[in-house]
Amino acid sequence: MKYICLCLLFLFSLTGVAQKNIHHRWTSQLQKYVSDTGQVNYKDWHKDQEPLKAYINTLAQFPPQEGDSKNQKLAYWINAYNALTVLLILENYPLESIKEIQSPWDQNVFQTGGKDYSLGDIEHKILRKMDEPRIHFAINCASGSCPKLLNRAYQEKQLEHQLVEVTRDFLRDPTKNHLLKDRVELSKIFLWFGRDFGSKKELLHFISTYSGIEFDQPKISYKPYDWKLNE
Repeated sequence: MKYICLCLLFLFSLTGVAQKNIHHRWTSQLQKYVSDTGQVNYKDWHKDQEPLKAYINTLAQFPPQEGDSKNQKLAYWINAYNALTVLLILENYPLESIKEIQSPWDQNVFQTGGKDYSLGDIEHKILRKMDEPRIHFAINCASGSCPKLLNRAYQEKQLEHQLVEVTRDFLRDPTKNHLLKDRVELSKIFLWFGRDFGSKKELLHFISTYSGIEFDQPKISYKPYDWKLNE
């Protein structure tokens, strides 16, 4: 019995190590095919899909466990969402927009723990329920107006720093948001997911915190959304 317990403990230990290290494989792919500005070389990546598929298969083998930290779960599902979105584009490439794919956010694209998941499931039923609005600047929908695809994996211990970085970058990008003291033109992300950011006062406080701009009862409008592929 002691031998069996030790074996189980060893296996659980290996599982924990695997969960924390698997995302390095995603970083290697991102470094190869995604620029620092978030432009994706889908043309070349389309010819080299096997490492990406291998990473996704590894994700499926090592889903987050109940006792894992919130940051570990967030990193796992953010990386999964981004990798699965890239694979969906590659499997349908060439195309000009993710919207050319039939029901891109509703079709099942991932299976782990005996459950099937769509991109919509991951975003709305998992990530948004984790009470972290900055996930909206970490997940990427393969489109021009989306927050850029970070060219390194999200990691548990670096996650807070990474979420601050991508939120600041998105808010300070004038192609995504135009921020003045008395007038703001925001990404439609803030309109579509307004509930995640709270009241108008809470939203402006959030934007001020990460942009460094102090507002004076600004008028809010929203920018058109560019769905062209981020390549």
